[in-house]
Amino acid sequence: MKTRIFGKKYIFAKPTGLKLVMTIDMRKFFILYSFLAVVLLFSCTASSEKRSDASGILSDSTAVIQETPGDGDRQFLVEVGDQAPDFTMELPDGSHVTLSSLRGKVVMLQFTASWCGVCRKEMPHIESRIWQRHKGNPEFALYGIDREEPAEKIRELIEATGVTYPIGMDPDAGIFGLYAEKSAGITRNIIIDREGKIVMLTRLFEEEEFERMVETIDSLLGS
Repeated sequence: MKTRIFGKKYIFAKPTGLKLVMTIDMRKFFILYSFLAVVLLFSCTASSEKRSDASGILSDSTAVIQETPGDGDRQFLVEVGDQAPDFTMELPDGSHVTLSSLRGKVVMLQFTASWCGVCRKEMPHIESRIWQRHKGNPEFALYGIDREEPAEKIRELIEATGVTYPIGMDPDAGIFGLYAEKSAGITRNIIIDREGKIVMLTRLFEEEEFERMVETIDSLLGS
C-alpha cells in the first residue's frame, strides 16, 4: 500500500496478521477477566461466611449466658435458713392452700410456667423422682406455682408434662416476688423443713443440683 506523507512516498505492508493478533489478545483479556471475577466472588463468599459464623457464635454465647447464671446471679430474695415467706394460693379447682398451714411437713415449691422450656424438662423428673416416691407420705407436700397464667394454661402444662402433683396459680407473680426478683428467670425450687425454714434453693435444671435436692428431701423425711 502506497501513500504520501509530506510529499514523500512510503510503502506499508498490508496488516494481514493484525486481526489474528487482536483476536488472541481479546481471548487473553477475557480469560484474565474471568479469573479475576472468580477470585473476587470466592473472596466475598468466604468473607460473608466468616461474618455469619461469627454472628452465630455470638448468638449462641448470649443464649448460654442467659440460661446459665453464676452462683451470684440467681436473683433470689431469700436465703437458706430464712423463714419461708407465707402466702395463700388458689388451685385450678377453686380450692386454696396456705403455706403456713403446712407447718410440720417437708414442703417443696416449684415455680413454673407453660412457656418455660427448662420447667417442662424438669417437671417429669420431679414427678418420677420425688412425687411418685413421697406422694403417699402425709409429712410431705409438693406444689407447683404457675406464674401469671390462667387455669387453662395450667391444665395444658399438666397434660404436656404428664405430672400429677398439684399446681396453683400466681396470677400477678406476687408469690414469685416473695422469693425472687420478678425480673429473674422462673425455673427454681424451694425446699422447706418442718419448722418452715428454707433448707435448699435451686435454679434451672442441673443434674448434680437436682440429685442433691432429691437427697435433701429424702434426708428430711428420713427415707
